[in-house]
Amino acid sequence: MIAYVTGKYCDALPLYRQVDIFERGGLSVSRGTLANWCIKAGLIIKPLIEAMQCHLLAEHSLCADKTRIQVLDEGGNPSSQSNMWVYRSHEVSLQPVVIYDYQAGRSRACAEEFLAGYQGYLQCDGYSVYNGIEGITPVGCWAHARRKYDEALKAESKNKGRAHKAISFISQLYKIESQARNKNLSPQARYQLRQEKVIPILIQFKQWLDEACDKVLKGSYIGRAIHYNLNQWHKLSRYVDDGHLGIDNNITERDIRPFTTGRKNWLFSKSVNDAQASATLYSIVMTCRANDINPYYYFLHLFKALTNRQYDDLTDLMPWNEQLDFDYS
Repeated sequence: MIAYVTGKYCDALPLYRQVDIFERGGLSVSRGTLANWCIKAGLIIKPLIEAMQCHLLAEHSLCADKTRIQVLDEGGNPSSQSNMWVYRSHEVSLQPVVIYDYQAGRSRACAEEFLAGYQGYLQCDGYSVYNGIEGITPVGCWAHARRKYDEALKAESKNKGRAHKAISFISQLYKIESQARNKNLSPQARYQLRQEKVIPILIQFKQWLDEACDKVLKGSYIGRAIHYNLNQWHKLSRYVDDGHLGIDNNITERDIRPFTTGRKNWLFSKSVNDAQASATLYSIVMTCRANDINPYYYFLHLFKALTNRQYDDLTDLMPWNEQLDFDYS
């Protein structure tokens, strides 16, 4: 079981390819059997994911993103709105958690359901569903803002000057973050650095945006970039209020990448149970990576430990509490 679970969720090997690999080794097993075993593996681990979610929602600040997923048997026609949402601890967390959450939609209710009871910052893109959720303070992502100027730079020759100017402002913000990271500053020290050096840059940038806004076509690439920047300004500038926050949401985008890589190979999930199992197993894989733990050995340990385990308290099974013995001979 461990081999094909890590093969699919760590190495992006679709099950049909693993069937071929097993056959070459003299083992005959069907794709359907492997899929059913993945679903059963997800069910075994689900109580631990629920415990990890409770740990995650108790943290000071979170990050969120999502990507589409196609599910063939979803109680009707395949929905183009199905998404795999990803929530994770901020990069400064000492006990990071990454959780994938399959939802047959992309509405605010999806985020509200997962984040119920959470009080704190949520760093995310400009998607409006995160606005107005009780207890949530959205924080913008400067990588998304910069990306729009990069698009304008490539698409519009006559507005290259404005695009370069905006990118130069954003580059200054990132340079300060690099200095903080290189000096390994504490959250409090990073807050002080931002108050001293970032706020003056933001003031100048905002003045430039206000002036440029009336000089460009709203529907042009540069116009859309500037209006996005202005519309998201309060969220984009909010990271200076707390040294625990990052300047962007790139860390979550990196955690989505293994899923999108795998999706290119296996294309879709056959059923809701399949999608939910994928969410559970990807959650384990990415939480292991965030904690510098080998997913293979952690899966091996979990399937042994959870066989006859009572689910009252799973704290000892959290990745950061495990002292894995790598000799399983």
